Amino acid sequence: MNTSVYKDHLEEEKARLESRMESVGQRNPAVPNDWEVAATEDRGEADLVDQADVVVEHEQNAAILNDLEARYGAVLAALGRIATGTYGTCTVCGEPIEEARLAADPAAPTCRAHLRT
Repeated sequence: MNTSVYKDHLEEEKARLESRMESVGQRNPAVPNDWEVAATEDRGEADLVDQADVVVEHEQNAAILNDLEARYGAVLAALGRIATGTYGTCTVCGEPIEEARLAADPAAPTCRAHLRT
């Protein structure tokens, strides 16, 4: 299998994810490839409604970052499989992953039969 096209797609997606994660978070300096929600700017909110808005914004950013980080981990794992020569092989049964599945999701770790595993 020629993995160069998939690798290019994964590298592009990795860059897009990093850019998006930087808009709501920051890299955790203590843990490589881990992200945390960026600290909310202290605007000195005295009003309870304004304080609540800050909390809601932080929670929304945490949820967004959580989803992005999960996808980021899948992309990094796929790039790791390319590096080790196991890309395109189902991590459950060891059979080849369907080309159509990889075209739809280059980070897919399993064949269609093991999609929910």
